[in-house]
Amino acid sequence: MAELTRQPERWGTRIGVILAVMGSAVGLGNFLRFPGLAAKYEGGAFMIPYFIALFVLGLPLAWGEWAMGRYGGTRGFNSTPGIYRAIWPRKISPYLGVLGMLVPVGIYMYYIYIEAWCLGYAWNMLTGKLTLGADWKNYDAFFTTFVGADKDGVMFQGASTATTFLLICIVLNFVLIYRGLTGGIEWFCKWAMPALVVCAIIVLARVLTMPGISHGLGFMWNPRTGDKGLLENLANGQMWLEATGQIFFSLSVGFGIIITYASYLRPNDDIALSSLTSCAGNEFCEVALGGMITIPAAFILLGTAAVGSSFDLGFKTLPMVFASMPMGRTIGVLFFFLLFLAAITSSLSMLQPAIALLEEGLGLNRRASVAMLGFVTLMGTGLVVWFSKGLLVLDQFDFWVGTFCIYLLAMFQTILFGWILGVDRGMEELNRGGAIRIPRFVGFMLKYVSSTYLIGIFVIWLYQQITAGKDNYFKTVAHNPAAQLAVAFLVIVAVFFTLLVHQSVRRWNRIEAAQQEVML
Repeated sequence: MAELTRQPERWGTRIGVILAVMGSAVGLGNFLRFPGLAAKYEGGAFMIPYFIALFVLGLPLAWGEWAMGRYGGTRGFNSTPGIYRAIWPRKISPYLGVLGMLVPVGIYMYYIYIEAWCLGYAWNMLTGKLTLGADWKNYDAFFTTFVGADKDGVMFQGASTATTFLLICIVLNFVLIYRGLTGGIEWFCKWAMPALVVCAIIVLARVLTMPGISHGLGFMWNPRTGDKGLLENLANGQMWLEATGQIFFSLSVGFGIIITYASYLRPNDDIALSSLTSCAGNEFCEVALGGMITIPAAFILLGTAAVGSSFDLGFKTLPMVFASMPMGRTIGVLFFFLLFLAAITSSLSMLQPAIALLEEGLGLNRRASVAMLGFVTLMGTGLVVWFSKGLLVLDQFDFWVGTFCIYLLAMFQTILFGWILGVDRGMEELNRGGAIRIPRFVGFMLKYVSSTYLIGIFVIWLYQQITAGKDNYFKTVAHNPAAQLAVAFLVIVAVFFTLLVHQSVRRWNRIEAAQQEVML
């Protein structure tokens, strides 16, 4: 249908789309969030629910998103509202696709700020400004000043903060996004992903030569490393919730990105092996590189005292670790540069779902689409940067978009694949042109096991949030004006996308009516 109004864009090469999807998945969650969670739950115990969630939920849902994306793409749609409409021809279906744009665009608004931290830390490590001795408090103070966590509005008062690096990241992102799918995103990922892996392997090789490395590796992989037994650790429901959430971040499922990327494939392009390859590559980067770099290095120096938030581990503890080792400055530069590469390959993908809607739904060209999204995201990022005290708005964006909405979107997509597209059509789409054949039970797992698992996890998680004390996000919004402003902004963006979808549906209906007249 959409081919009547525009020339459909396609990926240039098979390796290009695999690296682009890997780039979308391999990000700060691999090198910061995963090590932080693994350290929080004593490594080995966390890996059990992590791998269960990977095989029960992550991999099947990734296959499902690839199949649904190509299904919609062969029918002329690249945006989540259009793809949902192709799969489920009901009036409500395209409006459910609003989440498929709100999630990646909302995450982009704060993610690019953290991306700027990584670039800034690489530069400060290179220039020697992060050689602050062996006192953790020095690195804590540097981070607080650098990101403006001590006062709202401080980031706009000088060029020595992360603001300069943020501007560099914004310009670089939009230049690459403007160049298009193949000329920008695919081209960049083709060299950025190998460069990232090379940097990570060099850093890992140095970490594995540290004295006492066996104790650090034991902390990560042994199921029992503390006072609690394995069964007692596994009885922690919060650990299962966070392990499941990490799989979403790890594989980029439930983001609305993979389903959009897959829509640019040709009808008989392989998706079975390609999706498996991208998932395997992501897991290698997360577990074999991210986890084995960060957790053992921090544990060797500080022991269990290294356990903290992901930001504490990545931006406070690790710089101190690098400062204490021979060649640490060089290793530190490489580590934060690979974090920057991981971040930018992810952020590049986050605006493509919304760009797809603007192009196919409203008929805008890429320049106009990028300009419109640039204005929207700059306002959101400005909100995050201005209300920097305690990183409150960043935290609110991360919860409501990066956790709450992702769960909703992932639940809907499992239902869409298993119950609306159906196992028969879904598996036929997944296996068409495939270099390997995916067993049929994967479809039934998505239909029954994955959807039930997700709904159960979401209900438990929602109950824990509502009944929580000081960490209750619902109560924070009720009592904090900055949090209220953050949520209000996200609601406005959701309404904006809903209006865009409404106009797109009207345009699609007109085109389809014109098609029917031509056929008659």
